[in-house]
Amino acid sequence: MTTKFRIEKVTIHSTEGPVEYQFPSNLTVLAGPTGVGKTTLFELIKWGLGGDGLLAPVVTDSVQDLSLCITIGEHRFRISRSIDPQKRNNVRVTDLVTGERLPDHQIKQGETRSLNTLLMESLGLPTDMRAAAQTGRSTKAGSRITFADIYTYMYIPQSEINRDIAKSNEGYLEPKRKAVFELLFALADKDLFDKRSRANTLKGLVDEAVDHHAKILQFLRDSNTQSREEAQQELERALTSQREAEEQRAQLRDDIDPITDRETQALRDLLNEAERSLADARSAEVGLRRQIRELTVERRRVTSDIARLNRMRDAGERLAQIEFTTCPRCMQALKSREVPHGHCRLCLLPDEAASTDELDQYESVQLTDQLEEMEKQLTFIEHQTQNARQLILDRQELVRHLEMAIDSRTADRVSPRLQAYSDISEKIAAARTAQKHFENVLQQWDRVSDLARTEEEARKRYERLVREIDQRDIELKARRAYIVREISQEFNRVVADLQIPGVEEASIHETNYLPLLNGKSFKQFSRGGGIVTATQVAYWTSLIAVALREMDVPYPAFLLIDSPRLALNEEQDLSSGLYRRLVTLAEANAGRLQMIIADHALPAEYRRDYTEIVFNYTKPSISSVKHPGKGGVKPLVST
Repeated sequence: MTTKFRIEKVTIHSTEGPVEYQFPSNLTVLAGPTGVGKTTLFELIKWGLGGDGLLAPVVTDSVQDLSLCITIGEHRFRISRSIDPQKRNNVRVTDLVTGERLPDHQIKQGETRSLNTLLMESLGLPTDMRAAAQTGRSTKAGSRITFADIYTYMYIPQSEINRDIAKSNEGYLEPKRKAVFELLFALADKDLFDKRSRANTLKGLVDEAVDHHAKILQFLRDSNTQSREEAQQELERALTSQREAEEQRAQLRDDIDPITDRETQALRDLLNEAERSLADARSAEVGLRRQIRELTVERRRVTSDIARLNRMRDAGERLAQIEFTTCPRCMQALKSREVPHGHCRLCLLPDEAASTDELDQYESVQLTDQLEEMEKQLTFIEHQTQNARQLILDRQELVRHLEMAIDSRTADRVSPRLQAYSDISEKIAAARTAQKHFENVLQQWDRVSDLARTEEEARKRYERLVREIDQRDIELKARRAYIVREISQEFNRVVADLQIPGVEEASIHETNYLPLLNGKSFKQFSRGGGIVTATQVAYWTSLIAVALREMDVPYPAFLLIDSPRLALNEEQDLSSGLYRRLVTLAEANAGRLQMIIADHALPAEYRRDYTEIVFNYTKPSISSVKHPGKGGVKPLVST
């Protein structure tokens, strides 16, 4: 049984107030002339379901948001989406069964809660399927199947009504269109889609491995690289040469190692002692220089203190001899003042009872003694410094003499073997260089082997997956033939009833699932007289009719058709036939499907068989906003 999908109510919230439309019938026709907003309403429904609808100027200028009340599967939702560019990616969802406001959903794919995921899961469809191309040449996993792809089987826009079927003219969408058909008629499942995607990806890995393998082999041939066997033999020879040279060097090192006599050993001990003594003397000299610097600084400080005391004493003696008769500040006479005995005539403070000469003399003596002591220390330290310098010179000469003595005693034993030692070291280095070179060559051949192994493993996985896909296709072949046959028979019957001009036989292609007229693709058949429009209606209603007869397909029994009579012009018989087909299908499946048609003129004989909503320039689809008149609006789709 097909999946239930119905639009119950559409509410347009404009700046001038809300506009609401309800769709309780199986077949509803939106009637009215061009420019009254029928396509605008259909595109708003597409927008509300998360698509990129064509928004008319009246929508972008005056509509704030849109709410859709829908039944989808076992669920009923109210979906609200803003027109504001800053808010349009955020969708408000309310569960109409429980009355619960669900967390907001996002339009963008990959978000934690996306509207696409909600709609696909409600339809009972997986959300992570990919439509991989089935040509055998593709290496892409395919793009993800979304609700927007399902919607192409639910909505025939005015822009395609007399031009194309499900965007079949856009070749890059062909894998997805076919995948959606197979999905909706249970001709494929998630496992098969996943295997096709993995097979294409593995095909890409195989092709990449083959290309990489070929490039590496070509590089090795162009660079005259030795074969693996030759490189292995050369590596073994280099290893043998290195091992032999290292053995010779070890023997020569034993010969060169100093087996010295007692006098030579004594000279070495003296040299070690002289070097230690030289280091100690240099350290002592550094310490003595530091002490001289510190004493010099301290001596300057003491000398400064003695000079300060002398200046103070001299100033005191000079001032003591002055007898002030006038105040040096205000120049008033002081001789007429009564001054108590023993007080200063100037400040009237008591004279000092005791002299500070002895205290000043004591401090001066202490500083002078300290200065003399420092002079003695400096003299002593400078003498020690001279001795240390002389000791350093003596030890340097001793070290030089001992080194010469040791060199003269050992030169005859070591020098003749140094050249041989150097030659062997060069031989070892050359062997190691050759070894590294041939190891790199072998690594390149290992890389070739790895690439060949990776290529073979990927090819085996790919071939195994292709066999599984082929086996699954064989299992589905009978069902696919049955479904295509059922749709072909239904389609042929409808085309015959519609009496489409020039069509003697109609069927469905068994692999691309598109209409064939007189054995040719509908694209190659005449496009005049509304042929494609009539074919569209016959095709989509045939799909729905067959889906409604099946018990195990997830096809949503829902169809929006925009302006089918627009391309028929004066073809009244064909127009009547189209509506007869729609009315018959709706009556035969009452409560199981929903069709909403927008048209500018309706056959009078069928108006009692469907719900009609009439629009005009006085009452357009967005009736809360005043219509500018017939000449004041530009249709969304050029006819």
